[in-house]
Order: sequence, then structure tokens, then C-alpha cells
Amino acid sequence: MSTIKELNISPVGRVEGDLDVKVYIEDNKVVRAHTMASMFRGFEKIMRGKDYQAGLIVTPRICGICGGSHLYCASSALDTALQTTLPPNALLIRAIAQACETLQSIPRWFYAIFATDLCNKKFAKYPLYDEVCKRFALFKGSSFERGLNISAKPVEIYAIYGGQWPHSSFMVPGGVMCAPTLTDITRSIGILNDFRRNWLESVWLGCTVDRYRQIQSYDDLMAWVEEKEEHRNSDLGLFIRASLEFGLDTFGKGIGRFIATGTYLHKDKYNKPTIEGRNEALISPSGFYDGKNYSAFDHMQVTEHVRHSWYEEQGQKHPWDQPAPSPTPSGTLEETDFSDKYSWSKSPRYTDLTAEAGPLSRCIMYGSPLNGEHQIKDPLFKNIIDEIGPSVFVRSLARVHEAPMIFDKIHEWLGEIDLDGDFYIKPELRDGKGFGATEAARGFLAHWIDIEDGMIKNYQVVTPTAFNIGPGDSETVRGPIEDALIDTDIEDEHDPVEVGIVARSFDSCLVCTVHAHDNKSDKKLAQFEI
Repeated sequence: MSTIKELNISPVGRVEGDLDVKVYIEDNKVVRAHTMASMFRGFEKIMRGKDYQAGLIVTPRICGICGGSHLYCASSALDTALQTTLPPNALLIRAIAQACETLQSIPRWFYAIFATDLCNKKFAKYPLYDEVCKRFALFKGSSFERGLNISAKPVEIYAIYGGQWPHSSFMVPGGVMCAPTLTDITRSIGILNDFRRNWLESVWLGCTVDRYRQIQSYDDLMAWVEEKEEHRNSDLGLFIRASLEFGLDTFGKGIGRFIATGTYLHKDKYNKPTIEGRNEALISPSGFYDGKNYSAFDHMQVTEHVRHSWYEEQGQKHPWDQPAPSPTPSGTLEETDFSDKYSWSKSPRYTDLTAEAGPLSRCIMYGSPLNGEHQIKDPLFKNIIDEIGPSVFVRSLARVHEAPMIFDKIHEWLGEIDLDGDFYIKPELRDGKGFGATEAARGFLAHWIDIEDGMIKNYQVVTPTAFNIGPGDSETVRGPIEDALIDTDIEDEHDPVEVGIVARSFDSCLVCTVHAHDNKSDKKLAQFEI
């Protein structure tokens, strides 16, 4: 008779907030998993009754690493509610800022959050282990410090236009509060080229941005790795080879459904912002992929459940219809009954289905046949999903794959700014409902606002982390990370690195130290000081 063991890992993240994971192991395999967001946020409660512009100041503080994405959403929601006019320059500057925030996150996530796990002793038996540790080991790796230092470069560009990063408030309904000069543009291009020269091409790719962007399929990618020694020995080449050698392509599959809200609005296609016109104006396309078919994104299909969240029951509701959150008594990981409420996160769903948000979802949307001529087209990850399916490796590869494309886009947009044109057109205050969204580095991010008498009647935020780490819904259907953990093999229950690798491949915005316990004996199995 097999023995079922319980393993508590609390928490598994490494940057902000608290994420607890409880997995049940049978014959060294995860058979049940629960994710618990153990910190109440409550920004929706804070926003009610405030001035209609409060979101521009308050919501960028929701996150210390993607505050610019929240500002993008807050200003966009106000644009649709107030029926503003946006000059092309404003759309360009917003896109540049959003892209810079995402670009800086790529090396930070890879070196500080993810790649250090590849140095775990679990992988010591593999030939590439020593080289992986030499480059990616925490603090000591030859690429670790270089990658983290270079990640500051894109936000230097952000600060030129936003005044600061993080927690800028320069995006406002009607445009942006800056008027750049030729010196600002020239300086931005110089910083961008420094990023390319000193990391993107020389360290990360081992080739030019143009060469890498020619890759169209999984076979092309594998051929690229072996094409030149510079490709093979680049940090990306090493990551690909090590991931396949270490078996990261064999676990963490997930639910196989993907959602993206899209981002970067075309400078000439969204000058009169409307919710209905947003999809067509996007450069990075939105959409939903159910594993077989693509469909257009419709924000009205987003709902939230609280059946397993520490809030009073309200049924399945669209964010505009959500009441202010009413917390109920919470519990700890050890005492919680997972058949009842067990997380501060709500459970977002799309068309009543769970869906994975994040860079993999974005990259899959690049391959949609629904995309317009001005939208990003990249068939690589749709092909990878078809060829080898989703996994920790594929999800993590998508996280870093976008860097060359984003670099090119920022360079392109900087060249399109009209220094003699408008950057802001003052709107008139009016009551109404608004919706704004973007793709943060971690994926789907959306704000909904309802303005009445110049005040916020209702404000709701749905984050990519909530999509991915949310608990079971009203039907007790697992969230994406919970699902991805099922069937994961645990080699050493005293060092369950596999659970952390799966969770961190989603890059949830909840983090800290990892503790492992045998819940039956209450014996501490492991503790990870990050």
C-alpha cells in the first residue's frame, strides 16, 4: 500500500509578498496541490470614494517591479471612461515605457529568480551542471551580476520620460506629462544600444538580434543552438541545452489554455480610445487559445470567484459588478481546510475556464491567424506547443524569448516620436465606466473603473498572478499553478526543488523564503534562505 505524504513549502517566491504551496505526495509524485496567497491586498477597497484620478497614484504601488504596468492600465481605463483623445506621441511614449519595464524584467527574472534553481544539487549528475553553476550561481555566477546590472539600463530610458522608476505617475488620461527633446531621444537610443552591445547580443544571444529573430520553429531553434559555437555557449544556448539535459521539458505542463490581454497601442489606431476598438489597435495582440482554437479577447468574459477565497460569498461576477472585498477570517497553511476557503487571492476565469497568463500566453498569441498586419507575428511558440507541448522549459523560454523583439520595437518607436507634436490633450470630466489593460512582464493585467460624480464608485484589478495562483473556483476546479504541479516527480522530499521550479516558471508576484515540513509529524524537512 502506498503512503501519502504532505509537504508544506512556505513560501516559494523570491521577490514580493507571500505565496505558500502545499503539495500531497504519493510514491514521490505530487497528487494534489494548493496555492495560498497569504497576504491581503485590498487596493480595491482603498480606491472606493477617492478622486477619479487616484488610480494614477495608488495603483502603481501595487507592485514594486511592474508599477509602470499598473499606471498604463489606470490611465487607459480613464481614457475609455472619459472618452479622451490621445495624440500619437502619447501612445508611442506609453508603449516605450511599458516595453522598457518588461525588458528590464527579463534578465532580472532569469538570473535572480529562475536560473539559480538549475544549480541545485539535484542536477549535479549532468555534464552541463558545472558550467551552469559557473555562470548562474546566486551572486557568484559570472553572468549573475552582469545580468542584474544590465537590467537597470531599460528603466533608465523609462525614467527619462516618466521622471522616475518605479512608481511613476506621468501617464494621465489624455496622454503623458512629458515633452522630450532630441537629446532625450538620442540618449535613449544610446542606452538601448549599450544594452544590446554589453548583454543582449554579446552575452545572451551570441549573435545579432536580426539573426535570432529569423527563428520560426522549434527545429529552427535547435539548429540555431548548434549553428555556431557562439550560439551554443551563449547564456541562452546554455539555458536551452541545460533545460533539455536536466529534464525541464518533462514536467510543469499546466492546463493548456492561454489568455493574453495584449499591449502597445498603435500610434494611429487608438487616438479615440474605446473598449471596443482596443483589440484592433494592439501591436502585441490579445486573445484566448483553448489548446485547439484561437478566439478574440472580450473583457466581459472575465469573471472572479471567491468560493475558496477569504471573502464573503458573492457568486461569479465580472469585475464591474464586484462589490468591495469583505474579508472573512483567514487561516495559516497548517490549519487551513482546503475544501473551504484558503487564499486571499480570488479565482479569475475566462469564459468560465481556467487559463494561464504570462509570456508563454503572449508568445502563443503571436502565432494567431486572427492577427492584423500591424500586429506582432511570430509562429515559434505555437509550433513549440504543437511539437513538444508546454512545460517548465517552454514557459521559461517564452519569458526570455521576447527580449530581441522588444529591443527592436523600442528602437522603432523612438524613431517615430514627433518632437513638434502634442503629447497631451486635456479631457473633460464625465461619469462612466472604463477598462484598461496591458501585458505586464508577468502577463495579463487589467483595471476596471466606474466613475460617478467625479469619484470612484468601483475599482477592480485583475493581475496575472491572480490568474495563475488563484485557488479553486466555485466548481473547485484547480488554478493554473495548482494544476501544473500535479504529477511532478519529487526526487528528494527534503529538498523539493521541483515544486519551486514549477511555481517560479510562472513568475508569480508573491515571494520570500521556502520552508518544507512533513505535515503529519510536523518535522521541518527543509528551509531555504533567499
